Order: sequence, then C-alpha cells, then structure tokens
Amino acid sequence: MISELNKNDFYRCKNLLNQQGQLEVMAVIEGVNPGRIFVDSIASPNSGLVWLGNNDGFIFIGNEENEVFNNQINSFIDTVIIPDAKKVGLNWFEGIGNHPKWNKVIEKKFEHRKLGSWKQKVYKLQKGDYKAKNEPAIEQDYAVVKISKTLYENNKGSINNIEFFHSKILEFWSSPDRFFNKGTGYCIVYNNNIISVCFSGFVVGNVHCIDIETLEAYRGKKLAQKIAHIFVKDCLDNGMVPYWDCMESNKPSIAVAENIGFTNIFNYVGYDFQFD
Repeated sequence: MISELNKNDFYRCKNLLNQQGQLEVMAVIEGVNPGRIFVDSIASPNSGLVWLGNNDGFIFIGNEENEVFNNQINSFIDTVIIPDAKKVGLNWFEGIGNHPKWNKVIEKKFEHRKLGSWKQKVYKLQKGDYKAKNEPAIEQDYAVVKISKTLYENNKGSINNIEFFHSKILEFWSSPDRFFNKGTGYCIVYNNNIISVCFSGFVVGNVHCIDIETLEAYRGKKLAQKIAHIFVKDCLDNGMVPYWDCMESNKPSIAVAENIGFTNIFNYVGYDFQFD
C-alpha cells in the first residue's frame, strides 16, 4: 500500500535518489524546500513519488521495476492525489522520472490518460565559464536591488505590488525566514513596483536552482538577462553554483542561460495529463 511519509522520515529516501538527477527532488528529501513524499513502505522505501511543494511536478524515485508500487499508482492518484491537488487549484498531473528508466513505466501506466510530454534542459555554471562581457546595460530608471528582510517586510509601504514578491518566495519556501536562511536573490524595482525577480528557488548544499520571472509588461528590455547576471555573480563570488532548469521549448530562457555561460549537463522528459 502506498503511504505518505512523515517529514522526519524523508531521509529514508536518500538512497533512492539518482545523484545526477533533478536538484528539486533532492531539496525536498533533505528538508530544505517543502514537499510531500509517498512510498511503498514507510519503514524501508523502495519506490516513491515526490510532490514538489511549489506544485511544479511529481517526481518518481527509486526502483522503477517495483510492481507493487507501479500497480497501485493509478488508484492512488485517483483517490489521494487528485482530491488534494484540486484543493490547491491544480488541474494537471506532471510526472517526471528521477532517472530515465522511469520514462517507459510512466508511458505504460498512464497510457489510458491522454498522456502528453515535454522536454526539460538542465544547466550549471562554473566560475571559469561565466561570460561577464555579455551583461547588458538597462535604463537607469530600473533599479537592481538585493532581496532582504527589510524589502520583504515592506514596513514603510514603499513597494506597491509586494503581494507579487511575497507569492514568488512562498511558492518555493515554507517561510520567508527559511528563504533568507538558505537562499539569495535580487529584484528590479521600477516606479515602486517589483517588476522582475531572480532568486534561489531550490537549494542543495551550495547549488542554487534559479527561479526567474519578469512581469509581462516589462519583457523584452533585457531585464531578465541583467538580473540573472547579477544573481550569478553573487553566487560565484560566494562559492555557490548556479543551476538552471527550463523547458526545451522556452527559447528565451535558454538564450539567457547560454548567454551567461551555463553548460547543459543533462536533459529529461516530463509527462502530463489533465484531471477529469
């Protein structure tokens, strides 16, 4: 029977991880970022499903040939995952294998669910590869600001759209204090509004997975490139390794990563189906 692990027992899944797999699932299992884990055995997990706390996917870990787990996964999704997902406004299941052998299992087990797929690219940046000369200039009305507790708390009310900023941080972190303890980041402020953010979404050791977003009205001004360069320089100056995970179809994001000097270290496939 598939059961949910208590957060204090997440460590039991460490030996199920592909060390060349996604950083996000490692961050959940290490208890850095929020998430839920469902396993075939509470005492000694062999296979599992990790629900990322930012609702950005369900990652299959461990033994992909575990028939007991595999044969129960569809009914478990129907009876446990879907009701909980709908409570938080999630209408799609996005399933990812922590290693490539899961792909065929996912395709077979969910073939009756109108399964779609997409490709992801993962990048890392080492200090010697950083292309500082490619940092763009931006208009002086746009101010790059380090993310701080003072900025987050906004006690003076100097930021008009503070809710956007709060929602971005709390999408990935269980509390602002958790973020300030583990992560780092920058934002761009224009006319007292935060219009672009670049920060540590997931963290494992000294590796920081970048989340970056610019409000739609301000795209096309090289703000994402600028703020990514600033974030990357901060990481490299402080012994941190920037990590970039994006869809293969997201050409603008890939262009920013490669412009900065990131190297593609591995790719993986994601699968999705809509809840009925």
